[in-house]
Amino acid sequence: MAHINLEAVADTLAIQHLLARYPVLVDSGDLDALDDLFTADAHLDFSGFGGPNAGLTEMKDVLKGNLALFARTQHMMGLPLITLNAHTATARTPCHNPMVIEQKDGTTQAWLIGLVYDDEFVETAEGWRFASRTATRVYSVVGLADTPLSG
Repeated sequence: MAHINLEAVADTLAIQHLLARYPVLVDSGDLDALDDLFTADAHLDFSGFGGPNAGLTEMKDVLKGNLALFARTQHMMGLPLITLNAHTATARTPCHNPMVIEQKDGTTQAWLIGLVYDDEFVETAEGWRFASRTATRVYSVVGLADTPLSG
């Protein structure tokens, strides 16, 4: 029987929890709570989307402005590929991100964005934290019209 490394299992689950909390906080607009997920000197690179390549404070300011354009957003995270290395780790996680814009006539349009997050993590005294995050665009489709469902 293979030996199960319980510490590695616990570390993997802790990192998965960080990866799951991020979209919940962003989609709910609770951006200040991101401070609990990232190190104080974390670096975020969203330049592939025309966004900043900077620290968390600047990223939160940009997110606040950008998210205000949308009625709803939903970051749907795929399964992460996590690689542990003692007190550091990396992960690559796909994401499908539909965002809804309400039009003046009451209809909506959706933006569909596919991306990949490449993350670096560090284990701190408070637990695992993002040390860096890079978002790479895979695809984007803009302006799909909302169509009422008929029954």
